[in-house]
Amino acid sequence: MILYLLCHKMNTRIFVDQLNRDVLINNAPKRIVSLVPSLTEFLHYLGFEEEVIGITKFCIHPTIWFEKKERIGGTKRLNIDRIKALEPDLIIGNKEENTKDDISALECFAPIWMSDVNSFDDAIEMIKQLGVVLSKERACNTLITDLGFAYSAIRDLGKHLSVLYFIWDKPSYVAGQLTFIGSIIETLGFKNNAHLERYPEVQDLGNCEPNYVFLSSEPFPFEEKHKEKYQSRFPRSKIILVDGEMFSWYGSRMLPAADYFKNKLKKLL
Repeated sequence: MILYLLCHKMNTRIFVDQLNRDVLINNAPKRIVSLVPSLTEFLHYLGFEEEVIGITKFCIHPTIWFEKKERIGGTKRLNIDRIKALEPDLIIGNKEENTKDDISALECFAPIWMSDVNSFDDAIEMIKQLGVVLSKERACNTLITDLGFAYSAIRDLGKHLSVLYFIWDKPSYVAGQLTFIGSIIETLGFKNNAHLERYPEVQDLGNCEPNYVFLSSEPFPFEEKHKEKYQSRFPRSKIILVDGEMFSWYGSRMLPAADYFKNKLKKLL
């Protein structure tokens, strides 16, 4: 009761984030800092042109924000003093993207809503929850409906086909189970041959011969010159360069990603 009265007096509400933390946030945040590239793009999609005052150096979309918004360091090397000077009334972070120490430091002076997206369903839930936090329920519910229709049409794209999705070279890491990328692969109907959790080295998977090897454009920028190496390692697989943003960015990016999977990726298979 005391907490309720305090929130009412301060014009704040209690929200539960994806780490199951209670977060006290102003009813209408006016100074938002985003620590996550895909969520920066999502905030732009929702129309927070004036409210977003700080982004990371990896928040490259939209280009106009990347050029004009205050940059507050990298996702894992945040400039805490610079963020504090911006006096945010909401910071949006992510368990995988940001470090625990940085989040602990930021909590001392601003509310932080943390996302934790390891699957397609987690991403949908994140959109829904942030819609409430940001008073954008209608736009977010419409996006969720559109995503449902878009992905229902491509759920058999990779039916009966297997994939290894590489995110790094030297050492060669792949996207495994309990990752958003892995979930997207399975949402498209593929079997993910990386049976281990998170991002294992390919050598830990044993002998496997997927139908396809996807070489991602990020975080490691695979190029044509890398295809020969992986073709030698997987002689029976088809090696394909793919747009990593389409597989790994959650939020509003998931809608154009569905078009990418339907139109461009399908032609490469």
